[in-house]
Amino acid sequence: MAVTTDLAAQTTPDLSAKTIRSTTSLARQSALPFLVTPAWTSRLRSVTAGGLLALGAAAPGFAQAPEVEPSGAHPEGLNASAAVAPEIQPQATPLNRADLESWLDGFMPFALARGDVAGAVAVVVRDGEVLLQKGYGLADVAAGTPVLAQDTLFRVGSVSKLVTWTAVMQQVELGALDLDTDVNQYIGFTIPPFDGQPITLRHLMTHTAGFAESLRHLITDDPSHVVPMETYLRENLPPRIFPPGTTPAYSNYGTALAAHLVERASGLSFDDYIERHVFARLGMARSSFRQPLPEDLQPLVSQSYDVASGKAQPYEIVVPAPAGSLAASGADMGRFMIAHLEDGRGLLRPETAALMHDTTTRLVPPLNGMALGFYEQEVNGRRAIGHAGDTEFSHSQLMLFPAEDVGLFVAVNSNGTPGTAHAIRAALLQEFADRYFPAPPRTEERIDAATSAEHAAQMAGRYVASRGSPTTFLSILDLVAPVRLAVDEEGSLSAPAFPGTADQPQHWVETEPNVWGNAPGDTRVAAVVENGKVVRISYDAASPFLVFDRVPWWRDPAWLLPAVMTSLLVVALSALAWPAGAVARWRHGVPQPLRGKDLWGRRMTHGFSWLVLLAVVGWVAFIGLGLSRLALLGGPLDPLLRSLQILTPVIFGGLALSAAREASRAWTGTRGWGHRLWGGILLAAALLLLWVAWAYDLISWGLHY
Repeated sequence: MAVTTDLAAQTTPDLSAKTIRSTTSLARQSALPFLVTPAWTSRLRSVTAGGLLALGAAAPGFAQAPEVEPSGAHPEGLNASAAVAPEIQPQATPLNRADLESWLDGFMPFALARGDVAGAVAVVVRDGEVLLQKGYGLADVAAGTPVLAQDTLFRVGSVSKLVTWTAVMQQVELGALDLDTDVNQYIGFTIPPFDGQPITLRHLMTHTAGFAESLRHLITDDPSHVVPMETYLRENLPPRIFPPGTTPAYSNYGTALAAHLVERASGLSFDDYIERHVFARLGMARSSFRQPLPEDLQPLVSQSYDVASGKAQPYEIVVPAPAGSLAASGADMGRFMIAHLEDGRGLLRPETAALMHDTTTRLVPPLNGMALGFYEQEVNGRRAIGHAGDTEFSHSQLMLFPAEDVGLFVAVNSNGTPGTAHAIRAALLQEFADRYFPAPPRTEERIDAATSAEHAAQMAGRYVASRGSPTTFLSILDLVAPVRLAVDEEGSLSAPAFPGTADQPQHWVETEPNVWGNAPGDTRVAAVVENGKVVRISYDAASPFLVFDRVPWWRDPAWLLPAVMTSLLVVALSALAWPAGAVARWRHGVPQPLRGKDLWGRRMTHGFSWLVLLAVVGWVAFIGLGLSRLALLGGPLDPLLRSLQILTPVIFGGLALSAAREASRAWTGTRGWGHRLWGGILLAAALLLLWVAWAYDLISWGLHY
């Protein structure tokens, strides 16, 4: 029987020491991006600090990482004497409403207040019923409106995808769609093949279609940007960067494409279909994908905040709506969880639900894999499936424990102080598991120190996330904020890109060949090795939908970034030499020694140096503003982008040509060695910057990014 308890029933907070602690696998989800914050974007703010959304063989050309050996087996290099003593079996707390409510009342109020978060909702279901659903804090700070689990709608971001994938599986169940048929057979436009291979629904549901990331027209606060699904898909087709089925690369576009297949198969608009075949069947009367919301639901939706002490933000409109536009009450999300835990009850046949939940693709074994729409996580030795969701200001997570018939949903309506929303989400889930489903004792074996040090050295280096835009100017983020692995003083693996809940550095020890675990928990980092070289890595919380490929040497930030910074310094000195020289000559009464073409050539070099610095400032401003508020992309910042796209090749090319002329005249004329050396240095700097602008697509045209 459903139990509804809201803000008025809250008890005095019990501030336990474990309130905001979590360093295990679910805490790693604080480093994951869903919907609006791709991995390389969040690295600009703080390396993988944000939280949006693997067939059975490794990608062609990549060797699979070794599978886990059976108990008692010791692969080569494994030192049995290094086994860690078994842990004492922790005692599970009985999962009942009284204990759960007392625990949540101790966790949530303090967490919200400490992080400047306005409000939240938490829902736990078990054995086909709601165990507890409860609101905390405020849905509208100015009006003092409390969060009510039954009525308050939260923006759930990419948790929306689970509803979309459910609709897809309904059509698969009916035979109207097939998981392994070329999607071009279902749509009215053509998606070109990649290396002759088409995209299938299975690829879309496992994020292995190979699409590049697309930020333009992703999220806005302007309702006029909402367009028909087919129009969006035709006009925003992203580049294909991986062969289908080989590489998990999270894609909002791919989800919208799958939803359009549902439209084509059913003859209904996506919104109409979901309302008739999902919401109506489950009694989800407080849920909608529509943008703007229907009038009867608008008074019920929570405001969204950066921080609770700040102003409310405009209603966020997700342009590829099926990927993240859902607004739903906590109670409705409880109904949705129960349906999936009860073998698809009301939505899918049991065999279809099993196909959706259990068909797992794993491209970096033995790490977590991707089911059909749900991603897999191992939590305290138990298999869980679910999804996280983020808009720019709202954050949520839904996690199901199928074997235990338990589901947990949490949503917050604010970012809070940096990292707070993601830490609350991750810590709540892990603390829930630690309390009610504690990890069994285990004996962990470790690779011997010499072999481990060798493998750590092989893994050290810089990597780029598969979710990104390597064919657009946004690829410059891979240069300035790469994912880096290093070896610490003790020979363990250090992964600053995968921090703990408090952004503390994590250190990893090798437990199997090329598989590393962090000591406090059960999160793993693993590598795909080819011909003795590490070519790809991932970690448990990301591995279902994201991997990291090693950066080729010619794009390695280890040398390229210092070279770029040095080149910019040289150009800055060239620019400053113009006014500095003029002032010095004026003060000392020295005439300009150059005349004619030499004088104009020098002035052109100085002028282009200034223009290069201004172009760099322009690119930094465009990317920084766009990533700080995605609603600025796809409209307000287009004039700046177009100006940069026109001027960048002229400016960078002009500096290279003028620097080449200056260097040539210095070496063929009567100037001294100082002028010749400087001319060579400036030319090298100009050529490097021109090459970087070309290689990272600052010299490009088009608005697909």
